[in-house]
Amino acid sequence: MRKKIVAGNWKMNTLPSEGVELAKAVVAGRGEVCECVNFIVCPPFTHLSQVIEAVKGSNIAVGAQDCATETKGAYTGEVAAQMIAALGCKYVILGHSERRQYYGETSETLNKKMAQAYANGLTPIYCVGENLEEREAGNHFAVCKAQIEEVVFNLTEEQFANLVIAYEPVWAIGTGKTATADQAQEIHAYIREVLREKFGALAEECPILYGGSCKPSNAAEIFAKEDVDGGLIGGAALVAGDFLAIGKGF
Repeated sequence: MRKKIVAGNWKMNTLPSEGVELAKAVVAGRGEVCECVNFIVCPPFTHLSQVIEAVKGSNIAVGAQDCATETKGAYTGEVAAQMIAALGCKYVILGHSERRQYYGETSETLNKKMAQAYANGLTPIYCVGENLEEREAGNHFAVCKAQIEEVVFNLTEEQFANLVIAYEPVWAIGTGKTATADQAQEIHAYIREVLREKFGALAEECPILYGGSCKPSNAAEIFAKEDVDGGLIGGAALVAGDFLAIGKGF
């Protein structure tokens, strides 16, 4: 039975005090959602420690939105995986489309970041997905396959067993557009098939999250699909009631 996961990517939103209040509100409403759902919140670096404190005693996990390629050293502005882990983070988002698009992250970069995450006991939430141009050209399968083969295929079986994948239809992020439930299932099933080529039966255990404008109104329909194991939530994660309502979609 694969994990059911609802992860909130807060992106560059919330001041520390706002983030703490949001986290506390998620904790307060957690009991309304099935214990079978694993909630993760991923605030900005500036208040990771405060949010970790705010969710202490609950079963809500905390993740970071990125980590550095290096262990330590003269890398101004970077945050190392060991620093994140030392705070009590359990997860780290890697390869998000915004990191690829705005900051030029490549598979070479992401292989280094994945190695840092695993070396420090973090579970990567590795993002894959195509933009609108690639989707309209019919290249969405090839794009996702390359992003998996160039990074995930370099993992050991032990590492792969501790991985979450998030499929992001980049054309649906922040645009209000959403892939249909059938489109989501089609690409999720394809991703699982690609994983099966390398990891065999282990691919059945890997959670694959949907990451494109998922909200309370469409979560149940999307999550009902066989190969959709939850969501990587953007905007709706900034409202505790909406975030929790998405968890009720299972």
